Amino acid sequence: MRELTYVQAIHEAHHQLMSADPRVFLIGQGLWSPWYAGGSLENLDREFSRERVLDSPVSENAVTGMAVGAALAGMRPIVFHPRLDFLLLAMDPVINQAANWSYLFAGQASVPLVIRAVINRGGEQGAQHSQALHAMFMHVPGLKTVMPATPADAKGLLLAAVADPNPVLYIDDRWLYSQSGPVPEEIYRTPIGEAAVRRSGRDVTIVGISWMAAQALEAAEVLAGQGIEAEVIDLRSLKPWDQPRVLESVRKTRRLIVADSGWRTAGAAAEIAATIAAEGFHDLDAPVERVTLPDTPAPTSRAEEQAYYPRPRAIVEAAWRALGRRLGAAA
Repeated sequence: MRELTYVQAIHEAHHQLMSADPRVFLIGQGLWSPWYAGGSLENLDREFSRERVLDSPVSENAVTGMAVGAALAGMRPIVFHPRLDFLLLAMDPVINQAANWSYLFAGQASVPLVIRAVINRGGEQGAQHSQALHAMFMHVPGLKTVMPATPADAKGLLLAAVADPNPVLYIDDRWLYSQSGPVPEEIYRTPIGEAAVRRSGRDVTIVGISWMAAQALEAAEVLAGQGIEAEVIDLRSLKPWDQPRVLESVRKTRRLIVADSGWRTAGAAAEIAATIAAEGFHDLDAPVERVTLPDTPAPTSRAEEQAYYPRPRAIVEAAWRALGRRLGAAA
């Protein structure tokens, strides 16, 4: 199997979708720019025409509302938001409209809409361009939310999202764009709602979300050198998320760390921790650990960014806390 980068996998998914189904079209900001979407949409306007790849004005609410209407009319739109931060300007069509249509019309109407939004962090971009807001959308009934962490899932989850009859929020993290891995050439779908066990272990379960799934694997390598075998689960989908697989792992390891790229309070890690504490309390030998961003806006200073964003060491330290040991202590 050939290897692609994460961004190449997203590009291939778009290309295959548009080749296979004339109902699929793209709309959003910067679609005709070779760099604006990080190369993930490069030249699609030349291959499929600018009637199917629509570079829109800067009006997130209007553009998303248009896509909701197109989906109701039988099209398969993908709305591109180059920064997740500014999807906040489209909360009404996403939450009040797209997420509710099927429920309001007893399943007789659906909104097969994909909203692709990118987390852009680091690079001294500051508080208004660096936010990981996925937990807000995890809260909404009727809206599925996926966050791929590998090139194979970047392709497979996008293909699955477009095939879904209801709205799906597809969030990719630009820090993952250069990651490479095996990606099948054919069209395939990664099941929405199924987590993946990336590494088996017996001592502690680490659930990683998006970029933090990659950080969790690095942390597991460090822990292995310290005699600790961590089981790493890439959650892949936030809504729905794979409770049975996480509970099964916790029954084995009896300890849980949730590593999330969002804020701590009322975040995705908080929801997962609360669910496991409620459903698997008697399987836990230690409190659930959360590795998240601090509850502060993203800094602009590069030096402060180094302290703000959690790295594998933070996960390693959480594992040792869960095991009741200090970092570096003898096993």
